[in-house]
Amino acid sequence: MYQEAADPVIQSLDKPCPSSTCQNYIATTMLTATRQSLSDHTIGKEPQVVRTGQRQNRGMRTRLGCLSHKSDSCNDFTAILPDKPNRALKRLSTEEATRWADSFDSLLSHKYGVATFRAFLKTEFSEENLEFWLACEEFKKTRSTTKLASKAHRIFEEFIDVQAPREVNIDFQTREVTRNNVQEPSLSCFDQAQGKVRSLMEKDSYPRFLRSKIYTDLLTQTQRRLS
Repeated sequence: MYQEAADPVIQSLDKPCPSSTCQNYIATTMLTATRQSLSDHTIGKEPQVVRTGQRQNRGMRTRLGCLSHKSDSCNDFTAILPDKPNRALKRLSTEEATRWADSFDSLLSHKYGVATFRAFLKTEFSEENLEFWLACEEFKKTRSTTKLASKAHRIFEEFIDVQAPREVNIDFQTREVTRNNVQEPSLSCFDQAQGKVRSLMEKDSYPRFLRSKIYTDLLTQTQRRLS
């Protein structure tokens, strides 16, 4: 539910990526993050499907080359009003975006909220926290017992193990509890680690996100569209 994306929104990614407008910084990053959340969680899929997803991800990373600077600032955003607002921004109302500030759950329950939060976490080099949380949510939907063990080990190796490619910040005890859980995996084997990471995002990253220019500029954009 969190990372579901509509086809018209995905299709808008096929347009070239301009490098000179902050409107496209937010809109393109939102859309790319939404699509990435679809292709990131290929755990347990057939190898050919995984390879296809990896090729798509490489294409998305190429398109974000013009956004490669890690900055929370869009200094010229208020001076540049788009002639034709991106479809994603058209679909997002001020009321919806404002509701993200009500609670962390409200943010995580909205697909554009997740995508925008991911864009913010990228500026802090901590997007692995959200990606781990999403991977756990997807893992808990697993119905095949034959796939449960392989998915659990891949998540552990990707996010939990020491020096994992996208290692999340959890304490030693939680890591070891999770390591033991993965030996006999169940749908709840990541619950403790996921809870710790979620709490970290809610207490640390979420308040900064609400004060960030990525979020405030997005609110401004949706408000101007109505005026």
